[in-house]
Amino acid sequence: MRRVLSGLAAFAAGSMLLVSGTQANDSVTVASKIDTEGAVLGQLIIQRLQQGGIQTEDRLQLGATNIVRQALLSGEIDLYPEYTGNGAFFFDMTDSDVWHDAARAYETVRERDAENDLAWLTPAQANNTWAMSVRGDLAREHGLESLDDLARYLAEGGEFKFAASAEFVDSPQALPAFQQAYGFELSGDQLLVLSGGNTAATMRAAAQQTSGVNAAMTYGTDGGLHALDLVVLEDTRGVQPVYQPAPVVRQEVLEAHPEIAELLRPLFESLDLETLQALNGQVAVEGRDPRQVAEEYLAELRE
Repeated sequence: MRRVLSGLAAFAAGSMLLVSGTQANDSVTVASKIDTEGAVLGQLIIQRLQQGGIQTEDRLQLGATNIVRQALLSGEIDLYPEYTGNGAFFFDMTDSDVWHDAARAYETVRERDAENDLAWLTPAQANNTWAMSVRGDLAREHGLESLDDLARYLAEGGEFKFAASAEFVDSPQALPAFQQAYGFELSGDQLLVLSGGNTAATMRAAAQQTSGVNAAMTYGTDGGLHALDLVVLEDTRGVQPVYQPAPVVRQEVLEAHPEIAELLRPLFESLDLETLQALNGQVAVEGRDPRQVAEEYLAELRE
């Protein structure tokens, strides 16, 4: 479920950074968005800070992006996990190309939010953006790992039927952008358009091979991907903006608790795509408590 970390020793050492009496007595209020991934990331943050001796207040699953963002800016909360690509909307930069490159997106949002007295800490490598995913058996049989591979497979006449929402099929930023960048075009017979379809519906269609579907519109870290054996095809040409999750903390709080950055760094470095898919899947598919999922994962990292 996770990769072996070269920085695992540093993660363990992070727990020893604090000595009695060195941290402020006030607690850090941790929030998250209302979705499954927000609950998982929020629990990981809370429990990791508590392991480091920092008292926390739980405001997880506070609301949608605009609600949580405003709560951070107003000082109602102190820290929450946000996505780098949302900087495009925070700073009215939706037309900028920086959001298609992970490093540039992170540096841009970090620099811009510094003006708001907010600090972006180490991001995860996982990318929770719009994606095209295929059944695992199809991927393994035909060596499909990227959208370049998909273009080759389609050019060779491979069987393919894709489940997606009308928005994904019609939006210039979604399927048309993928087709233009990778040089393929899906016919009407190769599409199953689900009216108002969300990723839960499209993934289910692929998993059950509804009407011959063997691929689906997804988000990169959807919890059902791992459980349903669906493989995200890598967007090697950067068609979609990058949405890497990262902790965002008020600068005042980070100055009071400078150890926060080092406590969370190895945790977020460990969250690659497959790991976050698996953690989300335990909650979204298996119905497990995010608190327990986070506790078990942190115990694995400390072994």
